[in-house]
Amino acid sequence: MNKNDCFKLKITDMGVDGEGIGKYDGMTFFVKDALIGDEILARALKLKKNYGYARVEEILTPSPYRVEPKCPIHRQCGGCQIQALSYEKQLEFKGEKVRNNLLRIGGFSEEELDQVMEPTVGMDEPYRYRNKAQFPVGKDKEGNLITGFYASRTHSIIPVTDCLLGVSENEEILLAVKNYMQKNHIEPYDEKTGKGLIRHVLIRFGFTTKEIMVCLIINGTKLQNQKDLIDALTKIDGMTSISFNVNTRNTNVILGDRTECIWGQSYITDYIHLREGKDFTTTDTAIAYRISPQSFYQVNPEQTEKLYSLALEYAGLTGQESVWDLYCGIGTISLFLAQKAKQVYGVEIVPQAIEDARNNASINGITNAEFFVGKAEEVLPEFYESHKGKDDTMSRPDVIVVDPPRKGCDRLCLDTILKMQPVRVVYVSCDSATLARDLRILCDGGYELKKVRPVDQFAHTGHVESVVLLSQQKADDYLEVEIDLDELDATSAETKATYEEIKKYVAEHNDGMKVSNLYIAQVKKKCGIELGQNFNLPKSENAKQPQCPKEKEDAIVEALKAFQMI
Repeated sequence: MNKNDCFKLKITDMGVDGEGIGKYDGMTFFVKDALIGDEILARALKLKKNYGYARVEEILTPSPYRVEPKCPIHRQCGGCQIQALSYEKQLEFKGEKVRNNLLRIGGFSEEELDQVMEPTVGMDEPYRYRNKAQFPVGKDKEGNLITGFYASRTHSIIPVTDCLLGVSENEEILLAVKNYMQKNHIEPYDEKTGKGLIRHVLIRFGFTTKEIMVCLIINGTKLQNQKDLIDALTKIDGMTSISFNVNTRNTNVILGDRTECIWGQSYITDYIHLREGKDFTTTDTAIAYRISPQSFYQVNPEQTEKLYSLALEYAGLTGQESVWDLYCGIGTISLFLAQKAKQVYGVEIVPQAIEDARNNASINGITNAEFFVGKAEEVLPEFYESHKGKDDTMSRPDVIVVDPPRKGCDRLCLDTILKMQPVRVVYVSCDSATLARDLRILCDGGYELKKVRPVDQFAHTGHVESVVLLSQQKADDYLEVEIDLDELDATSAETKATYEEIKKYVAEHNDGMKVSNLYIAQVKKKCGIELGQNFNLPKSENAKQPQCPKEKEDAIVEALKAFQMI
């Protein structure tokens, strides 16, 4: 087969990002916008030794799970990778994604997972669920002012004024901003030249309060004729906060360090309600949160209520417990827990987030939550060592809750959790691959997997969140087994993952980074993993060969850890 060849392909599986997977003539092909059950005419785009990438030329027989997407530009935009898949099948796909990672990376058995996995928590209405949107501003080929989203893996703006995942108010706001720019001859930022003023329009919406925040991210220090902008935006019902954020750096990071409020409050307020029971019935319990342009706040309030209510349920609090909330952000989970616990300690590396957490505790009248600035992997061990033997309620908490970023928990943080020996650990995850890796470490350290529940925070995308409950194993939970060491395979690490699986992991977790077989082999050798006999490393130690750069070595080591090879 050659590049650009067309061939018929039956899609039999789906990858972690929702891409279709099929086999043709012994090769595995990954096909964007193809769904499980589709029969397609595919065109080869990129060919490797044992796998390739293709695109859909024609759908010959549509999948029984295929539906008509509501958004007419979902393929060009790329933000909703699986919008053409029925929502019921989306939930099934996300549950299988979590399960497969727990099997493959975590090493848990089918029998274990059958006992602990629960169905994916879906949405009542999988559209109009996002309370935050960030629209880049630019020009099209004809020089017309546009707002929208970047096409997948590019910085080309796909014009969008009304994304169906966002609130309908976004369209009116974007129109007002564009009219203001045109009236005052204000140019959008151009990444190539570094010129132009308006970079992004950030919009936040309070689903309970209906309060609206608009923040323009600018390549400068002031907005000209800002009264025109204020006059236009304040005509929109619910407008509460108007500001601009200064970002003059040549960077892909959207927000800069300084924000100036030019009208109204510097924040909006919204609530997260407690939802109890399997039907997630909302109760009267609600926590208020002040949200600034820089605040981390979950973008799907309906599912966040379900996610955090599950975390609270799994924590099993009675009012007497000491709880740690690691990676606590602005205190969203901490304040939920504080209603049911004796004392809660939150840790977060971002100082502004901790300030917001303390303010949120104050406005809710919560006095049993204390917050610390720093890395969880540094604050927790220091705290443990300083209180060990002095105050068991602080050095040995009843419950630890972790909600880490995509990279998962630092190993030092996991080791300290094992030292502190909480009765229960509740793990909230946005990446089931690193979740599986971390759960393996905790279970090998004496914990037992009790419950796993995927939660669909981002309908029509390949992303899925999970809530997991771990509890300490009791002494009688252990089984005595005899192991014949002579029968162990000393090179079993070599069979954990193929070179292609390692490459894919590195690319997915490091913004598309590419690593060669040679680099992987070099890192494996450093880590003491025996290489296959046929691997083409140089026979002489002094032979000249490219050496794996430090950045790529670190990424490969992370992949080897994820696959439990080291």
